[in-house]
Amino acid sequence: MKKVATLTALIGSLIAINAAHAATPKELNLGILGGQNATQQIGDNQCVKEFFDKELGTDTKLRNSSDYSGVIQGLLGGKVDMVLSMSPSSFASVVLEDPKAVDVVGIAVDDKDNSRGYHSVVIVKADSPYKKLEDLKGKSFGMADQDSTSGYLMPDQAFKKLFGGNVDDKYKGFFGSVTFSGGHEQDILGVLNGQFEGAVTWTSMVGNYDEGYTAGAFTRMMKMDQPDLMKKIRIIWQSDLIPNGPILVSNKLDADFKPKLVAAIKKLDKEHHDCFIKAMGGTQHIGEATVADYQNIIDMKASLKKDGRS
Repeated sequence: MKKVATLTALIGSLIAINAAHAATPKELNLGILGGQNATQQIGDNQCVKEFFDKELGTDTKLRNSSDYSGVIQGLLGGKVDMVLSMSPSSFASVVLEDPKAVDVVGIAVDDKDNSRGYHSVVIVKADSPYKKLEDLKGKSFGMADQDSTSGYLMPDQAFKKLFGGNVDDKYKGFFGSVTFSGGHEQDILGVLNGQFEGAVTWTSMVGNYDEGYTAGAFTRMMKMDQPDLMKKIRIIWQSDLIPNGPILVSNKLDADFKPKLVAAIKKLDKEHHDCFIKAMGGTQHIGEATVADYQNIIDMKASLKKDGRS
């Protein structure tokens, strides 16, 4: 009887081990929003890959998309398993298409002051004559991506109220032209090289201006190849506070594996924080959040879809 019991226990252990291995996917796909330098983004997430490979025993693939829609469709189609830094507007697109597609792990929270949001800002060249938004009447203007919260959704809502119309009619002809550049880096470079007189991008507006604040497109570019960026630009408008992007996991993952992934993401933040903030593009940690934190953004996005714009 003792031998039978021992054999039964051994078989049970093997079954449990095999089940655990079966639940772990061979590949784990990390979605990375486009619109910024792809080489830098891959480099900034290399430590994330190494962590998940070791922690979960899987091969983590860095799925860098050329635009935001690639990550949206990846989450909806089961080709992306997690996103550490998601645009709230892109998240809203996922929720509106399939409310059960993803779970919210948390929200990015600023390490410096625990703020949970950021701003869309309009920038111009520092040596330009433009001091306020109204000075850009008749000028060329750059938007980022139609699935970007700060690069389109928030300024679009504000400009509609200020000038009327919509992006298609250049807000009743206020701007001379409105162009979607493809991303925040392209918007900033467009201003610097004279393609746009003004453009939108995002920043925390927390911390030191000269350092590009604590998080946002400025800090990424300054680390890359624009150390004097803040001397070259001027901020002339900022939006209301936008909730920081959610950290997401796909509900298409195996039900036994998904909690392990969530635990690993939180461990990355707590025990390998330097790696986490490198991937996030700012000094941030994970705070608690639910879909309700993004309901205002979801409602805005739903209104755009109703008007025929996604």
